[in-house]
Amino acid sequence: MKKLLLTLAVGFLLFTACDPNKDKTNYQLPDVPEVVMYQVNPRVFAPDHSLNAVTARLDSIKDLGVNVIWIMPIYPIGEEKTKNSPYSIKNYKEVAPEFGTKEDFKQLTKSAHERGMAVILDWVGNHTAWDALWLKEQGHKDWYTQDSAGNIIFPPGTDWTDVADLNYDNKDMRAAMVDAMKFWIVDMGLDGFRCDVADWVPVDFWKDAIGQLREAAKPRKILMLAEGNRPDNFKAGFDMNYAWDFKNDLVKVFTKDAAASELFRSSKQEYDSIPEGKMKLRFTTNHDHSNEITPVKEFVNDRGSMAAWVSAVMLKGGPLIYGSQEVGYPDPINFFKYVPVDWSANPEMYQEYKRLIGIYNNHPALRRGDLKAYPDKDVLMFTRTKDDEAILVIVNVRNAESKVKLPEDWRLVKNDDLLNEGIVNLEPEMVLPPFDYRIYKRMPLDVDAKKKK
Repeated sequence: MKKLLLTLAVGFLLFTACDPNKDKTNYQLPDVPEVVMYQVNPRVFAPDHSLNAVTARLDSIKDLGVNVIWIMPIYPIGEEKTKNSPYSIKNYKEVAPEFGTKEDFKQLTKSAHERGMAVILDWVGNHTAWDALWLKEQGHKDWYTQDSAGNIIFPPGTDWTDVADLNYDNKDMRAAMVDAMKFWIVDMGLDGFRCDVADWVPVDFWKDAIGQLREAAKPRKILMLAEGNRPDNFKAGFDMNYAWDFKNDLVKVFTKDAAASELFRSSKQEYDSIPEGKMKLRFTTNHDHSNEITPVKEFVNDRGSMAAWVSAVMLKGGPLIYGSQEVGYPDPINFFKYVPVDWSANPEMYQEYKRLIGIYNNHPALRRGDLKAYPDKDVLMFTRTKDDEAILVIVNVRNAESKVKLPEDWRLVKNDDLLNEGIVNLEPEMVLPPFDYRIYKRMPLDVDAKKKK
């Protein structure tokens, strides 16, 4: 009997030691409104074994104030009709040698958790490579969309000729897709997915898949981000989706002379369409946009890029940093190939992002506070208030000096300048240099003032 109990005890210890669902680092996934995300394109970190290069930079990423890392696809890439796109996937359960090994990925995830960061992975559910395992080795032609002549087609309405469109009328394909996603959650310890072109995949699939993934992950939580902007993303179980419309309006304001107040309308319109507690991912760039133009060029210059990011994030949204923007990389990044980034460039910009994210993380009003807008053509000005905390954000959206009248209740009273770390008395009117921005916290009334009242 003693031997049996000893055997069971040893077996239990071995099981828990190998169980990726067991929390060994006291790590907990942040609540959705607390998410600060960093997008990893492995191809800017190293020409090969890039997962290890990402692991080596985790301290720098963490120091920005990030708590979730999103890694672009790391699966084997199709060789038939190839464009060398990481979104052309041969096998959903493997890692491409270019990026490293499964053990490298596990080490990256473990190291991120030790630093209090989650790891989510890009999932491509709409299509696969033409030489995918499902098609070439397993012969599942019926898992793919076909034309009237029985030929498998690439996704309709696109020029994505390097990928084959999946057929969601096929139940076996759906089951295999969920099984592959579970592998990364259960066996690899992943914290969730960013789902590519989520709006092109049926809502009922996502609802079933996300439900199964959350059950498989217990007692851990997972984070699900949809690359989409349909309201039914959230009915399907996603926690966040993309602020595509807001990004487009941001560009119009900063480069086409649209009124700054348009951003209030744009933000409200996005949030009115989603449930309470869910979030829009706010960004000034990502891998798709930086493939064409980087934020330091799209928003006129480096100051414009920073002012635009402040506008997007502080107004209301889950912040995203695309790996390379924190060092002001100036040129387009073609994510179909290796593009070296000098991580030591522009240290002042890195520190600026770090300071801004620190302010965002340290002040609940900026994450969960009520918004009061002060519409103006050239200056974006608003307050975010939660409980006793009130924050005033002022952004000059023009590449020229702008003047603005401050709200009466912020004039000639003590305010904490969160950017410059000092107490200031704000004048009734402020003149802002080109693309300048300010962030203030209302100081509590002093004891004498309270007594007089």
